[in-house]
Amino acid sequence: MAPDAPAPSTIKRRGLMLVLSSPSGAGKSTIARNLLENDDEFSLSVSVTTRTRRGSEIDGVHYRFLTDVEFQRLRDTDALLEWAQVHGNYYGTPREPVETSMAEGCDMLFDIDWQGAAQLQEKMPADVVSVFILPPSLEELKSRLQRRAEDAPDVIDTRLANSREEMEHWRDYDYVVINDDLDRAYTAVRAIVQAERLRRDRRPGLFDFVADLLDENPTNSG
Repeated sequence: MAPDAPAPSTIKRRGLMLVLSSPSGAGKSTIARNLLENDDEFSLSVSVTTRTRRGSEIDGVHYRFLTDVEFQRLRDTDALLEWAQVHGNYYGTPREPVETSMAEGCDMLFDIDWQGAAQLQEKMPADVVSVFILPPSLEELKSRLQRRAEDAPDVIDTRLANSREEMEHWRDYDYVVINDDLDRAYTAVRAIVQAERLRRDRRPGLFDFVADLLDENPTNSG
């Protein structure tokens, strides 16, 4: 390799947008958390929401919690890449931090529903890698929601009722992972990420790397 050629591990690439969607309780948030803890190339896209903060959540870390008026101001000034109304609350993705991180080669992780995923795929199709997480059964999904113990029984019933509609959109995603075992599901998502990072069209630095490679004049051995 020429002296000034970039090392293969440092070839410049554009960040990707990993979208994880699932019905509530199917495991997307746990998989997202594991990715963030074990892969330093990922940054979480922190959504804004008008939903009431749960006791385990930190404002600015899990979500930015806004009033309806604050959310509408962002939406109406095109400051959101996507937004949706889910379970009676608004959710959205701020545009500026995502675009900045992508240009710097950072991967952005989105824990969003199918409505938001569809908007991202429409606006930035070349950058989005979408994965839908399915539960092994609706009975297991109900059990997980109950064990989570963060929602009232009527909220759990609403989430279960909505899960059927949400799962109807599995065909709109690039990949589908069935979370019957968390470790296996996480490993599958990691494999998807590694393959997508190696796509030719996400690695503009390959042009210079290959040009330098072809300019090399290896010395004769022996």
